[in-house]
Amino acid sequence: MTTVRENIIEDIISSLAGTANVSTRIYRNRIVPLSRGETPALGVEVVSDTPEQATSLPTLDWSLVVRIAVVVRGDEPDEVADPIIESMHPKIVADLTLGGYAIDVQPGPVTFEMGDADQPFGVISCEYLVRYRTDFNDLSTSP
Repeated sequence: MTTVRENIIEDIISSLAGTANVSTRIYRNRIVPLSRGETPALGVEVVSDTPEQATSLPTLDWSLVVRIAVVVRGDEPDEVADPIIESMHPKIVADLTLGGYAIDVQPGPVTFEMGDADQPFGVISCEYLVRYRTDFNDLSTSP
């Protein structure tokens, strides 16, 4: 069995297919730096996942923060990333249940990091808050 969280992450990654200018360069928790030929790319990672037992029901309501990092190179990295973000965002919010696993998806903060290497680069991170529910004693079951 797989946890509901894992199903949500897999749904997000699969929904990003076809994002403008990215091709198949969509990575999960990539630690190895991206070479010039591997950009632009998307990196998907879990930032946090916080449970709350808000009712007397045997369930947990979770707040999952997912970061999608858009990694680009170019003289104006934020400008290079813009069409990618424009293409990516509707893919994430098209199905607010993420394949039936989530209750809601809400856009969060966007941060911009720029740097210089052999060519200027940027990492524009877009966070999404995903709310979902599991059984109290079984993280693979969504009531």
